[in-house]
Amino acid sequence: MKMIIGLGNPGKPYEETRHNIGFHVIDRLASEWNAPLTQSKFKGMYSVVHRPEGKVMLVKPLTYMNLSGECIGPLMDYYNVDMEDIVAIYDDLDLPAGQLRLRQKGSAGGHNGIKSLIQHLGTQQFNRMRIGISRPPAGMKVPDYVLAKFSAEEKPLMQEAVKKSADACNYWLSKPFNEVMNEYNG
Repeated sequence: MKMIIGLGNPGKPYEETRHNIGFHVIDRLASEWNAPLTQSKFKGMYSVVHRPEGKVMLVKPLTYMNLSGECIGPLMDYYNVDMEDIVAIYDDLDLPAGQLRLRQKGSAGGHNGIKSLIQHLGTQQFNRMRIGISRPPAGMKVPDYVLAKFSAEEKPLMQEAVKKSADACNYWLSKPFNEVMNEYNG
């Protein structure tokens, strides 16, 4: 089984924020596949979808971003999901708004959700899909920026990034992740 993990924060106040871009990708896939996240276990919402390529789990940790690993580690153990069969989707301040960057390993790069995943999975070697949200304007603190909504100018870029991310996830169902990287990076 493959597991597609969207990182974000639960609750209405966070729905449209930059930090929740991973949730947006999960929502898009759930809609495309007619697979609403109705199951709940280990502090997360998920659905298991039977696709022609095999079983896929769509997951949103409900632990808040900084504790995402508390959901994903136990869920992977319970369903016996291999490390190479996960991809974590999240926001990245160091990429221009809307740009995708896929990697198979790496540090947390200051992202607390990824720090939590690394801590609970015991490795930095797992697939990631980073979606650029750019840096905050001068004088704005990072927490305020990532918890703010996208500007009118950013919205079309982010909608396209969510679509491309969902397309990359669909592609990954039948291709090795390094091929997905070659196709979607940049």
